[in-house]
Amino acid sequence: MRLTPREGEEMLLHGDPIALGRLADAERHRRYPSDRVTFIIDRNINYTNVCVNECRFCAFFRRQGSRDAYLLSYDEILDKVRETVAAGGTQVMIQGGLYPDLGLSYYEKMLRLIKREFPSIAIHSFTATEIQHFARQAGLSILDTLKRLQEAGLDSLPGGGAEILVDEVRRRVSPKKIMTDDWLHVMECAHSIGMESTATMVIGFGETMAQRIEHMEKVRRLQDRTGGFRAFITWTFQPGHTELGGEKTSGWDYMRTLAVTRLYMDNIAHIQGSWVTQGERIGQLTLGFGADDLGSIMLEENVVRAAGTAYDMSTKKMVHLIEGAGKKAAQRNTEYRIIREF
Repeated sequence: MRLTPREGEEMLLHGDPIALGRLADAERHRRYPSDRVTFIIDRNINYTNVCVNECRFCAFFRRQGSRDAYLLSYDEILDKVRETVAAGGTQVMIQGGLYPDLGLSYYEKMLRLIKREFPSIAIHSFTATEIQHFARQAGLSILDTLKRLQEAGLDSLPGGGAEILVDEVRRRVSPKKIMTDDWLHVMECAHSIGMESTATMVIGFGETMAQRIEHMEKVRRLQDRTGGFRAFITWTFQPGHTELGGEKTSGWDYMRTLAVTRLYMDNIAHIQGSWVTQGERIGQLTLGFGADDLGSIMLEENVVRAAGTAYDMSTKKMVHLIEGAGKKAAQRNTEYRIIREF
C-alpha cells in the first residue's frame, strides 16, 4: 500500500530512525536483491559564480563586478572535460549562477563543442532554475528552450534548485529564485521530450515535516505522470558562510528523512545517499537506510565547498566504503547502467 502524506509526516515526526532504517533497507533489498550499490565518476563544472538570484542559503554566488567573480572560457571548460575523461569519468554536471547577459547561443555552443570533442561524455547539466533563466533571456518557452539545448547535446537534467518545493519556504530562503510550479514545469517539459532527470530535496531550512512530505508528494505525483525521474537525492543545507546561517541538520534527522524517502517515493527507482554533505561515515550508513547509490566520486565540487564543507573521495575509497557496509560496489553511467563491477 502506498504511504499517505499523513503517514509520511507521522514517520518524520515520531518514527524511530533505526526502525525506519530497517524498513527502508528491506525495501531496498526487495528492489535490489543482489545488494549492489552504485556510483559514478563525474565532474561538477561551475562555469560562473555570478548570479542574480543572490539566494540567502548560498555561499558560492558573487555579484557581477565582484573581485572574485568569474566566467570560464570555452577552452577552460573543455580542459576540465578532457581531464574528466582522462580520469575515467563518464559524465559532466555543468551548473552555474544566473549570469545576467549570456544568451542561449552561449550554452548551445558550449554543448556542441563538448560533444564534438568528447562524443561519449554524458552532459547531465543545468538546473531547472538555469533553464528558466535561459528561456526568459531568449524569449522562448521552457519546452522550446529544452528542445534547442537537447539538439545541441544536453542529455539530462540534474534535480538542483528544488530545495523545498513549498513556496512559503522558498520566499523566505530564495525569494528571487523560481517557485515550486516553475521547477515542476521545467521537469515535466524535459520528461515530455525524453530528457530524464533526477529530483532533489534540501532539508534544514527550518521547514516543517509536513512541508518535507509536501515536497515528496509533488515529486511523486509528477513521476506518476511522466516516469522521468531516475533518482531522488536528499541533501542537508550547509549554513557556513551563508547569509541565512543557522545550525546544520543533525545526522539522525537526515537518516530518518532518507529512510522515509525510500518508503514514500515508491515510483522512483534509485535513492542516493549524500557523502558530499554528510561525510564518508554517514554516507556509508545510508546504505543501511534505503540508499542503493552513493552518487559521484566528484572530481571537482565548488558550491558545497564554498559553505565550508569539503570531503574528498576516490574510486578506491568509494569501493571500500560500499564493501565495508556489506554491499557489492559497481560503477554506473548516467542512466544507471553498470560499467564495471568490483
